[in-house]
Amino acid sequence: MQKALYIFIVLFSFCFGSYAQDFNSRKEIKGSVKGKENRTPIRNVEVYTNNGQYTSTDSFGEFKIKVAIGDEITFRSSEIETVYYTVKSFEDIDVLVEGYSSPSKNTRSTSSWRGSSRHKILLDSAKKYKKEDIAKSIDFITQSIASLGKRANKLELAKSLSLLGEVYQQHNQTDLAISSYLDAIEAYKSSKTSLLLGKAYVLNGEYKKAISTLEPLLKIKSLAPFQKVALYEAIGDSYKGLENVNQAVSFYEEGLVIAKKNQIAPKLADLNSKIADAYFSDNRNVEAEGFYTNSLELSEKQAPQRAIQEKEKVADFYNKKNRYDEEIQLRKETLGELNSFGKVKKSKELGDIPADSITSQRVNYKIANAYVAQRKYEEAIPYLEKSIVEADVEDDLVVQKDATRKLSEVYKYKGDFSKALETYQEYVKVVDTLYVRKEQEISQAARFNRELASKQSRISGLEQERELSQSKYDLASTEQQLYLVNNKRQKWVIYSLIMGLVLTALAAFFFYRSNQQQKIANNLLALRSLRTQMNPHFIFNALNSVNNYISKNDERSANRYLSDFSTLMRAVLENSEEDFIPLTKELELLELYVKLEHSRFSDKFEYTITIDEKINVPSFQIPPMLLQPYIENAIWHGLRYKEEKGFLKINIEYVSDEVIHIAIADNGIGRKKSAELKTQNQKKQKSKGMGNIKKRITILNEMHKDKVDVSISNLQEDGTGTKVQFILKKE
Repeated sequence: MQKALYIFIVLFSFCFGSYAQDFNSRKEIKGSVKGKENRTPIRNVEVYTNNGQYTSTDSFGEFKIKVAIGDEITFRSSEIETVYYTVKSFEDIDVLVEGYSSPSKNTRSTSSWRGSSRHKILLDSAKKYKKEDIAKSIDFITQSIASLGKRANKLELAKSLSLLGEVYQQHNQTDLAISSYLDAIEAYKSSKTSLLLGKAYVLNGEYKKAISTLEPLLKIKSLAPFQKVALYEAIGDSYKGLENVNQAVSFYEEGLVIAKKNQIAPKLADLNSKIADAYFSDNRNVEAEGFYTNSLELSEKQAPQRAIQEKEKVADFYNKKNRYDEEIQLRKETLGELNSFGKVKKSKELGDIPADSITSQRVNYKIANAYVAQRKYEEAIPYLEKSIVEADVEDDLVVQKDATRKLSEVYKYKGDFSKALETYQEYVKVVDTLYVRKEQEISQAARFNRELASKQSRISGLEQERELSQSKYDLASTEQQLYLVNNKRQKWVIYSLIMGLVLTALAAFFFYRSNQQQKIANNLLALRSLRTQMNPHFIFNALNSVNNYISKNDERSANRYLSDFSTLMRAVLENSEEDFIPLTKELELLELYVKLEHSRFSDKFEYTITIDEKINVPSFQIPPMLLQPYIENAIWHGLRYKEEKGFLKINIEYVSDEVIHIAIADNGIGRKKSAELKTQNQKKQKSKGMGNIKKRITILNEMHKDKVDVSISNLQEDGTGTKVQFILKKE
C-alpha cells in the first residue's frame, strides 16, 4: 500500500511539474487561413485555444497566437466550417479550407472588396496603437469609418464603433466607451459587443444595466469557452456590486467549472480570488481565506506578475483582519520578487491592479504601516526611509508624501520631536511639489479632453453625414415611386419633409447636449484649478503661525500648535478633492482653524460659534474651504489691527428645512481702514484670493442652481466692523 502511494505521489509530481513547465514554455507562433483551391486569404476568422488565448486573422488571412505543445486551436467563422488543430510543434500553421469562394466571385463588387480590405487594415492599425497612443488609434478608427463611405456596411461600421469603445475603455473613458458600444449595437448587434458593453457598465457602477445586458447572452450556445467564462465573471461582478454575494458566488463558480473543464488556467486564479473577495465583503472570513489560499497556489503556477498581484491582495486581507505578521511576511516575499523583476516590469506588467500599489516603494510603505500598527516603531523606520528614497528616485510624489508624513508621526510617537518637525517640514515641501504637479495634470487633462472632444466630433460628423446620406437615398427612392403613383405623391412628400425635420431636430439636440456636457466638464476643471490655488495659500499662512512660535523659542506652544495644525492639514487635504462636503466637517475644520488663530492672537479677540438647534446640520452640503478665507480676513485684516480686544461671531441660523443663514461678524477696524494699511502686494494677493472665491461661487451656482449666496457689508454705520452673510440651500 505504501509503495503504491509512493508511485502515485511521484507520478503526480511529474505531471504537476510538466504542467508548470508547459505553462511557462508558451511561445508565439504565426499562421494563416486560406482557401484550398485558390489560396485566397480568409479574414476575420476567430482563432482561440483551450487555454484562453484569442485572436483573429487580418486582411491577409494571417494571425499570431501564444500556444504550448498539446494545445487545441479552434478556427471559426460564418464563412467556413469550424476547424480544429492540435499543436505538435512551434512551426508556422497553414490552414487550408475546402470549398471557400474568393470574394471576387461573390456578389460583392471588386471595389467593395477593396474598400472593405482597407477598412480592416485601418482597424488593425488602430488595435496596434490602442494601448500606447489613444490619439493615433482614434485617428485610424475615424479613417476606417470614412473609408466605408456614406452608404456604410453596418457590420463593418459596428466593428469600428466597437473598437472605438475598447480604446476609450483602455484609457478609462468609460462613459465614452459605453456610448460607442451602444452605437455599435445599434448598427449591428453581436454577442462580443454586448459582452464588452456589459463589462463597461460594471466598470461604471451601473450594475443593473450590466445584468440586463449580459444575462440574455447566457442563452447563446455558440459562445467560445473563454467568452462564457468572461460572461459569468462579469455577471458575478455585477451582483457583487449590488451586494448580492450569494448570486455573485454562484456565477463565479459557474465560470470556474467551465474554466476547469477547458483548462483556461489564468481564469482559475482570477475566479478563486473574486469568490474570496465576495465572501470577505460579506464578513464570511473562513470561506474567504480558503479561496484566497487557492488563488495564491494557482497564481504561483502562472507568470510571476500574476503571483505578485495575488500576494498583495491577500496581504491586504491580512491587514484588514489585523494579522500583521502574516501580512508582513507576504509583502516581504513580494519585495523579493519585485527586485528580481527589474524596473520596467514593475510598472508596466502588473495587470488590472494599479501600478502604484505594487511598486517597491508602496510595498515598503505598507510593511512599515503594519509595524506601526503593532507599535514596532524601530522596525518601521528603515522601511519608511527606504520607501521615501525609492519614491524619490521613481518620482512617485504620492508615496513620498505619505511615507514622509508617516515617518514624522513615528518620530512623534517615539518622542523625538525635533526629527518629527524636521520630517514634517520635508513633508510640506513634498506637498507643495505635489500641488504644482496636480496643476500641471489638470492642465494636461483639459487639453486631453479637448482633443478627445474634437476627435469625437469628427466621428459624430461622419455618422451624421452617413445618416443624412441614407435619408437622401431613401428620399430619392420615394420620389421615383411617387412619379409612378401620382395619387400618393403629396402624402410621401409630407412624410419625407417630416423625417428631415426630425433628423435636423435630433442633430440639434445632440449638439446641444454635447455642448452642455463639455460645459460641465470645463466647470469641474475650473473648480479643481481654483481649489489647488487656494490650498497652498492657506498652508503658507498657517505655517507662518508655526514659524512665529519657533522664532520665540516657545517649544511647548509650537509643538501643541504643530499637532493641531497637522490635524487641520489632514482634514484640508482629505477634503481638497471634493466639490461638496457635509457642513458638519466644514464646521469642525473652522472651529479648529479659529482655535489655532485665537491661540496666536488671544489678546486681540474672543470668538463664539453658535448653531441653531433646529438645523439638521449633517443634511447640508457646502464647498470645502468656502468660509475659512472670510474668517481669515476678519482676523488678519480687521481684528489684528484693533487696539482694544474685539470679537468674532459665527452664527448659523435656521430659515427653513431647505435653507440656512450663516453670518460671520467682527468688530474690527473695517474694510476701508484695512485697505489703507495694506501694501500694494497685499492688496494684489487679497484681490486674487477674493476673486478666486467669487469665481468658485459663480461656477457652483451655475452648476447647482443658486445653491450659495454671499453678501458683505459694514457692521457699524461708521464703517467699522465687517459682516459676511451666506444663504446656503440644499440641492
